[in-house]
Amino acid sequence: MEQKTTTAAKYKRILLKLSGESLQGKQSYGHDVEVLNSYAQQIKDIHARGVEIGIVIGGGNIFRGIQGAGRGFDRVKGDQMGMLATVINSLALQSALESIGVKCKVLTSICMEPIGEFYSKAKALEYLAAGYVVIIGGGTSNPYFSTDTASALRGIEIEAEIMFKGTRVDGIYTADPEKDPTATKYDVITFDEVLAKRLKVMDQTAFTLCRENGLGLIVFDMDTPGNLLKVINGEPIGTIVKE
Repeated sequence: MEQKTTTAAKYKRILLKLSGESLQGKQSYGHDVEVLNSYAQQIKDIHARGVEIGIVIGGGNIFRGIQGAGRGFDRVKGDQMGMLATVINSLALQSALESIGVKCKVLTSICMEPIGEFYSKAKALEYLAAGYVVIIGGGTSNPYFSTDTASALRGIEIEAEIMFKGTRVDGIYTADPEKDPTATKYDVITFDEVLAKRLKVMDQTAFTLCRENGLGLIVFDMDTPGNLLKVINGEPIGTIVKE
């Protein structure tokens, strides 16, 4: 009988940053069940290969603090509302993962048990070692910090080998490819180049955290089923950001 061979995953432990806006799919608000289930299946596929997965999700499909400030909300209150939106998204993804048999824990940077356990590095590492996917909601718990910064911070804390930023776009471009048809894609770029060119992929605080702590970054299209597995296997998709 012919034996199937599987490519070993290139990475053992990752931090996956997911876009809240992507979760709404073609809807104007909330969650698109098809997108949620697609993300869950992709995560299951790499989890089955023994990859330890920490996840941070944005809240843009529900509420963005900075947009709220533009509409008259106090910025601190707006950011706190955004933190709660990330927890809602974390619970939605947890439900989708558990429905297909993936063990999953939600930890929150703000104490809100029993919705989620209060986050600590030790607890996250304990659950990762026990085979759980760990979703960390609530951002950094502080206003004025984005979920990109929270992703970089959590990635460093859980000692992830790399941070994956899953978006609707297949990498980093010279300009927004959804607005500028002449934009060209970078296959590899340095942190310094991203900062110097002011490319809007993540905020500068997040990039600085990654650069100063040696956390590499790959930006890729998460909305194409199978891409997460490809990037875990080291296939050249997306854009690699390195020193």
